[in-house]
Amino acid sequence: MCGTCGCGEDDHITYRKPSDEGQNTGHAPLIHHHTHPTDKQHLTLYHSHDSSHDHHHHHHHPHEQKSIAIQRNILSKNDLDANRNRGYFDALNVTSFNLVSSPGSGKTSILERTIREKGDELNCFVIEGDQQTLNDARRIEKAGAPVIQVNTGNGCHLDAVMVGKAVKQLELPQNSTLFIENVGNLVCPALFDLGEKIRVVIVSVTEGEDKPAKYPNMFETSQLCLINKADLLPYLDFDLDLFLATARKVNPRLQFIRMSAKTGEGFDEWYSWLSEQRKPTID
Repeated sequence: MCGTCGCGEDDHITYRKPSDEGQNTGHAPLIHHHTHPTDKQHLTLYHSHDSSHDHHHHHHHPHEQKSIAIQRNILSKNDLDANRNRGYFDALNVTSFNLVSSPGSGKTSILERTIREKGDELNCFVIEGDQQTLNDARRIEKAGAPVIQVNTGNGCHLDAVMVGKAVKQLELPQNSTLFIENVGNLVCPALFDLGEKIRVVIVSVTEGEDKPAKYPNMFETSQLCLINKADLLPYLDFDLDLFLATARKVNPRLQFIRMSAKTGEGFDEWYSWLSEQRKPTID
């Protein structure tokens, strides 16, 4: 059992296309990792004193206790698999984006609109990560992009092995764009490199402006922040300036796009940014 995120060893991961629903596509065992890139173990040393020792100083306890933190990298296996994914993407000239957020921020809605309006131009492929259901994969397929749904069981994040298996089923062509929609969670996904080129964190104005302060790792490791549901700003107490100031304190290099998947606000800027990140086409 994962000590921090609670991913269970007995869970199963499935990789499915919406068109395969109802067919026996097989199951793969859960790929289980502890969730901190640096695991801190504390070694406690006790120094006992002989009663015959001539004490000229005062001890508040019969034993002197010292705590030593020992650090070791326990995500090295994931990092190795992430580098393999990255090499695979580079060989095919695939531009990959890891979309992360809390549940309900609008990741899937943003992807749907992007695929409908720019899917052919960007040559979009999608990996959907959720604990259960094919709901989001069906939406993406209906929007017009090839998609693989990865159901993680009790797992609260995608990891590099899951992404590697999913992309093999997608059969990515050269010069394509891969969107990886991670499991909705602002904690554990921040710690797992998937081999992506860029991490995009999505927040909605319904969530509160203190998200960067509460979940700094996610904002520190992202390159772009999409601020979604901007059409609701007139009806909420969300302080946009405070949110931007807080996020910039956490990550001064973070870029921002204010947008609305409902009205289309900010999507031209989003599309321009995507075009800038895409690698030049190769033959």
